[in-house]
Amino acid sequence: MSPAAAPPAWSRRGFLTASGASALALALNAEAGRTPAAAAPTGAAPAAPADPFAALRRRWSDLTLGTAYDPGAAPYATALKETGDLADTYRRTLRPAAGSLWPDSPYDPPSGITRSYGRLATMALAHAQPGTGRTGDPDLATAVRTGLDHLDRTVYHPATTPYGNWWEWQIGSPKLLLDTLAVLDEHLPGGTGDDLRARCLAAVDHFVPDGALGPYTGTSTGANRVDLCRVVALRGVLGRAPAKIALARDALSPVFPYVTRGDGLYADGSFVQHTWVAYSGTYGAVLLDGLGRLFALLRGSAWDITDPNRQIVLDSVEHAYAPLLHDGLMMDSVNGRAISRGHLRGDERRILRSDHHHGHALIAAIALLAEAASTAERNRWHAMVKGWIARDRTLPVLTDRQYAVADLARLAAIDAGPAPAAPEPVGHRLFPAMDRAVHRRPGFTAGLAMASDRITYYENGNGENRHGWHTGAGMLYWWPAGRAGDQYTDAFWPTVDPYRLPGTTVSTRRLADNEGGGWGEPKPAARWVGGTTDGTYAALGQDLRGLASTLTARKSWFALADCVVCLGAGITARDGVPVETVVDNRNLGENGTAALTVDGTPRPPALGRTTVHRRAHWAHLAGHGGYVFPGGAALHVRREDRTGRWSDINTTSTGDPYTRRYLTLWHDHGTDPTDAAYAYLLMPGATRSALAARAADRHWLTVLANDTDRQAIAVDPLGVTAANFWRAGTAGPLTADGPAAVLLRERRARGPHGRTRRTATVCAAAPARTGDPLELTWSRPVRAVLRHDPDIEVLAAEDTLRLRLAPGTACATHTCTVLLR
Repeated sequence: MSPAAAPPAWSRRGFLTASGASALALALNAEAGRTPAAAAPTGAAPAAPADPFAALRRRWSDLTLGTAYDPGAAPYATALKETGDLADTYRRTLRPAAGSLWPDSPYDPPSGITRSYGRLATMALAHAQPGTGRTGDPDLATAVRTGLDHLDRTVYHPATTPYGNWWEWQIGSPKLLLDTLAVLDEHLPGGTGDDLRARCLAAVDHFVPDGALGPYTGTSTGANRVDLCRVVALRGVLGRAPAKIALARDALSPVFPYVTRGDGLYADGSFVQHTWVAYSGTYGAVLLDGLGRLFALLRGSAWDITDPNRQIVLDSVEHAYAPLLHDGLMMDSVNGRAISRGHLRGDERRILRSDHHHGHALIAAIALLAEAASTAERNRWHAMVKGWIARDRTLPVLTDRQYAVADLARLAAIDAGPAPAAPEPVGHRLFPAMDRAVHRRPGFTAGLAMASDRITYYENGNGENRHGWHTGAGMLYWWPAGRAGDQYTDAFWPTVDPYRLPGTTVSTRRLADNEGGGWGEPKPAARWVGGTTDGTYAALGQDLRGLASTLTARKSWFALADCVVCLGAGITARDGVPVETVVDNRNLGENGTAALTVDGTPRPPALGRTTVHRRAHWAHLAGHGGYVFPGGAALHVRREDRTGRWSDINTTSTGDPYTRRYLTLWHDHGTDPTDAAYAYLLMPGATRSALAARAADRHWLTVLANDTDRQAIAVDPLGVTAANFWRAGTAGPLTADGPAAVLLRERRARGPHGRTRRTATVCAAAPARTGDPLELTWSRPVRAVLRHDPDIEVLAAEDTLRLRLAPGTACATHTCTVLLR
């Protein structure tokens, strides 16, 4: 039987296990006549049942336990056995005491409470699901009841005042507690069962009062608000409290609309959590997963979520989240402090938290949310999911151990479905509200992370991501097509030199753990961060200010057809230490031997030694790609083994050592530089011959300007002229009367009568976001204006093109297309 086929008669749905006075009866076939395939309908809403609360509880159990899978087939059999083995271990080691339920999980800090509820939830799953080896086990049932009762009597009850991390009390613990009750609810009949259920629900009411779903502010925003609504909705279902369910439904409405500041989804596709952190990854996955579950739970009921703004969330799958997923991974530029987790000490399953882990969580959330989407949306999403499944060669999606059986079954069904796998897209996406950009070409994908007075340098908190200082200093992630999927997955964060992150310009001044404060507090006093794009190419820039440093610099990236042109200027500091621009820092793996060639000469792979090439023109790293340095530049190169532990950067992670080999290339600007500069091309996936040819072609790229006022290039073969104006000025044929990002592309195309026409499109934005009008001049004869945005006024279109923009304050791109003479 295939993984997506209906289960045999002895599957979870068919089980009927007798129970004694202390056992939990698995009576799920009380839903007689319902087949697994009917558990998650995507067509017309079902008729309202006689007992809506029982029906909703069963629906939630289906979402938790899974349907339509064969428990004896891979990968379900392995996952179910692991659940059973863990449950057996938890049962044997259960030791109720005044301050704990298990000796290794004390109630202080309160994460020990959440961990205890998590173990009870695992035990409940093992009891309820087939194939665990503990299905219907009366001793396991007794242990779950004992654990719930003990936690209620000793710590998680209305007489307790919360301490420590609020999340444990309002989200972490109640989610797990309610999931356990949902699975066991109908198996707690009468007497002590009713009493235990009532006490548990009273505890949830105490820690998550109705007021938690009041004003959309503080900790009740974005993904956290969705989690709180999930808690209150399920508490309403289990407690047969329609007002609670209605409250949870209505409290979701503030999550849906676009925001213009703080937490939430922005019209440009950005997602921010914790006010200043780009968080499309982990928190974004939590938001989509929670909404998917609530949409599925309440669909067709008296509490159906019908707010028309929910369509914004559905649109965000393709507009906000998919652009940041690459071959199954979620770019670490939007994973916040979660990049530092790796292997967590409290995780008995030893699952690696990585970019692929976070990507897979988002893929599962999209698969679940698809059940609430239109047919057209669902077909497109299934195609994307199949594409990610097919292309992820680093961590196979369909056997990912992080997944519950329900997720595995849902993804297997999509993979076996008729939708064709969607290819990796091509194009450029700019996310101005969270200072991120993604550039996709047939040969590579790149992601850029910046920081401003709106978006933090980095997030740390709860002992996590203590050395993430420079992840917002222009860090440039990249992957050649079909290769290097593990570049930032394979123990990168605990072993990389945190002062030499790829693409960054940094002062080498030593920083303290959590430098600048926690939870996104450290932000540069910089406004000009962002850029403009036509959807294919882009001009991006960052007014860089060093963290706890005097460093200032102007950094620009011009994202083009087969490369990213990187310019730096005005690099100045007075920290008394060297300043460096890190061209790259590639993770070569545990014993990587990738060959480096500089200007056609192979360089010996000597470990632990720095080599300086006084006038390098190009460099190639086998299996990765290479770099071109127009006119030649001093290039420092070092190949070294670095050893680190996840616990070095995260106090909740394991202390096992990892050693990885790195090849680092950088420009040394010296100690306390003044107005230093650099220029290089990053060419992911390029061959040695392509790099040598590009370096030898002095006409391909012209650097029009590279100083503190403007950075600009012209690439005639592509018809591109692009400029970042840090203040009013002129660069080549372009003039701006204020700060601006400008991208100009000339094209040749056949007109309606077969004649060749030359057109040009001007894209412009105001990354300083002051809202002041902006005037642009292009010294180029124009025949006619073909079209332009409403926010653009054409002042002249003859010997020169003059435009006046009302750019707004969101760094939006405005376009004007003209016919050239």
